[in-house]
Amino acid sequence: QVQLVESGGGLVQPGGSLRLSCAASGRISKINAMGWYRQAPGKERELVAGTTVSGGTNYADSVKGRFTISTDNAKNMVYLQMNSLRPEDTAVYYCNAVALAYFSTFYQPYWGQGTQVTVSS
Repeated sequence: QVQLVESGGGLVQPGGSLRLSCAASGRISKINAMGWYRQAPGKERELVAGTTVSGGTNYADSVKGRFTISTDNAKNMVYLQMNSLRPEDTAVYYCNAVALAYFSTFYQPYWGQGTQVTVSS
């Protein structure tokens, strides 16, 4: 129905930057919100940044001022610009979209497969 594909993860030194991209495709009628979550080993998945179709954004306190979420609504894409990366940002980052699929009557969350971000010297 709806597929999300992330790209842009990798290994970066502390203080460096990465940009994650996520493309949503498939039987999409509407997208209400998109966001990025992350999960570090032994920890629960947590919200990193989110944005709604109306333009509102929210960030985890730990990334405020360092990460920026943006979207290209025409292309159903969401991006996460990550600056001043720290070792504690190391995690698998997952793209999320709350979307209405064709022939569906309700919005539901969809997830990408995840992309690894490792911050290490």
